[in-house]
Amino acid sequence: MPGTFSRTDQRALRAVAVQFFANGAIFASFIPRMPEIRDRVGISIAGVGALLSIAGVFGLVGSASAGGAISRFGTRVVLLIAGALLAMTLAVIGLSTTPALLLVGLSLMMAFDVLVDVAMNMQGSWLSARRHSPVMNRLHGLWSLGALIGGTASSQVAAAGVSLPVHLIVAAAVMLAVIGYVGSGLLRVDETPGQPGEASDSGRVGGIVHRSRAALVLLGLVGFSAATMESTSIDWAAFRLNDDLGASAGFAALGYVAVMGGMTAARFAGDWMSVGLGHDRLMRLSVAMTGAGVAIASLVPNRYLIVAGYALAGLGIAALLPSAYDTAAKRPGQPGAGLGALTAGMRTAFLVIPLAIGGIAGASLDVGSAVAIVALPSTVVFMLMMSRLRSA
Repeated sequence: MPGTFSRTDQRALRAVAVQFFANGAIFASFIPRMPEIRDRVGISIAGVGALLSIAGVFGLVGSASAGGAISRFGTRVVLLIAGALLAMTLAVIGLSTTPALLLVGLSLMMAFDVLVDVAMNMQGSWLSARRHSPVMNRLHGLWSLGALIGGTASSQVAAAGVSLPVHLIVAAAVMLAVIGYVGSGLLRVDETPGQPGEASDSGRVGGIVHRSRAALVLLGLVGFSAATMESTSIDWAAFRLNDDLGASAGFAALGYVAVMGGMTAARFAGDWMSVGLGHDRLMRLSVAMTGAGVAIASLVPNRYLIVAGYALAGLGIAALLPSAYDTAAKRPGQPGAGLGALTAGMRTAFLVIPLAIGGIAGASLDVGSAVAIVALPSTVVFMLMMSRLRSA
């Protein structure tokens, strides 16, 4: 209950906060060096896309196994083991000289990342509920900040001439040390999600099971639509500016910076906004800002307005996934099942959406039009599915 936040809870919250930041930094530590990784293993840009798609399948496997693993071992054990293995995949990627070894590293990274993602969000949600004010948005803000700082540091390390293997092996060692710190503070006993009322007949039991399964489907759709809105803005911003408007690489990068900057700023303010505006009003405002931002960035032929549109989209997107994670973590039933369904929807989007946008853009449309066709309907789907979940 709010107001019963103990010293143990405070220590656990610090540990979870560090893990969110570290998780954002893990991917950012090698993404800026992907061109170098591509050249090192000797594949084309199409080959990189193929490896990432195959690796994404393992992310779905991780989502499917998250609920069972957490039910058996608990969030702390799952986070520590998966977090340590996730850190070590950085070394595998850094040492890769063949496509096969790179695929192994990327696949294991995707699988372990989902387990860490689910476990840390469950602990974060429990701790957020115990405080006098929520913290889920700020925790996700730390993830965004970790991604920004990690990406910047990675670029600087590369510019300084540090070799890829040395860089990622050192990064893996740092992440292992972080896991050691996190493990000492995490909650050691998981909360049990509230269960539906006791059923007195088989018909009531069947109805509960049906509603539970329906909720998991809704969570999958929420994850898919939220990930679609986020990934289309983050992943395609530079292509929109460069390919559609002929902007330089330096200016095109401002699209990514605008989205991530907006997301990071809004996530640190999101918890107070949730208290002040209420959850439902904040969700409506966030979806409206996301839709308006995506529309401006995708359809207005002015590079400065496009950057502004991406910043607005980032401000709107910021609250969507934290809210979805918190909702999923609180679902009754098997621990981790709700978050497993949510992340499965997200990972499916990460597999399907790039292919959809690439296919649409290749059919004589520009990148902006392709993004608008895919992303704008997702704003409607997200709002409808979240409303259904909250009334279920």
